[in-house]
Amino acid sequence: MSKTYVVIVETKDGKLRQVSLEALHAAQLLREDGDQLAAVLTGHQIEDAAAELVRYVDGQVLILDHPNLQAYQPELAFEAVTQALAALPGEPKVILLGHTATGRDLAPQLAAQLACGQISDVTAVTKDGVNLIFTRPLYAGKAFELKSLSNGTGIVTLRPNNLPPASPAVTTGNLVPLEFTPPSPLRTLLKDVVRKVSGKVDLTEAKIVVSGGRGVKSADGFKVLEELADSLGGAVGASRGACDAGYCDYALQIGQTGKVVTPEIYIACGISGAIQHLAGMSQSRVIIAINKDPEAPIFKVADYGIVGDLFEIVPLLTAQFKEALSERTS
Repeated sequence: MSKTYVVIVETKDGKLRQVSLEALHAAQLLREDGDQLAAVLTGHQIEDAAAELVRYVDGQVLILDHPNLQAYQPELAFEAVTQALAALPGEPKVILLGHTATGRDLAPQLAAQLACGQISDVTAVTKDGVNLIFTRPLYAGKAFELKSLSNGTGIVTLRPNNLPPASPAVTTGNLVPLEFTPPSPLRTLLKDVVRKVSGKVDLTEAKIVVSGGRGVKSADGFKVLEELADSLGGAVGASRGACDAGYCDYALQIGQTGKVVTPEIYIACGISGAIQHLAGMSQSRVIIAINKDPEAPIFKVADYGIVGDLFEIVPLLTAQFKEALSERTS
């Protein structure tokens, strides 16, 4: 009997989020011949995103386009996804979401509604015969556990930047527009979104992250980090110490009580390396630490370490990277 794998797709600024393409790749890995792949896309004026999405899904692409769905609102998003799942033939085997702010909010609601299990913050997916195996980190990445789903539907959230994005399908999918019926009465309605931090690259999906700690000393100190990040096409992050000191917004915080990132390159500037911060970045592919203190704990997890003043080293790195990139493109 064929199974259906469903991906709840997110968009940002009208484009598909990278983690949603990674979730589609996970579904492609898990499915077998004869299994169905479906995607759910909600929002407003999402024609371009839908047109891109059908390139990766050879099954149904369920579209719910409504003005009230333009920005994420838990009550409305849950209702929209529930209506989309009800339109599918049969019960899904696995529902995949990104382990993002949206996915972490929506996944447990769906698990409770469907009375099924949930596996969160997955970094790898494999198959062992008929069993689907999901790997997730524990204790700030010091250990990993393997989990599988029992019979029935399962909810899985995937940590960004741990799987490659999906490849285009051999055959394009079918767009299935659905009429969204908002719940009545609405308990809340979002009127506007004020963005305190406007980054060129989403921090959780950035391939390169340049982070600052208390060693940055001030809000102005983050400007040199921003220049380095811009030159590399990366994003800026921060430790909790830097956020508590008022050097930057808490939206940039990386760590146990902040965001978890898994970039290709993580550059830690003036960060001591407390365990709470390591919990949010220790799975980065390459870690580069810049610190005046040669005994700083961050050097124990770093692949490369530079002992020195970040205000001298970071501008030199920025200049060298700019020169190298200009030669590469010339």
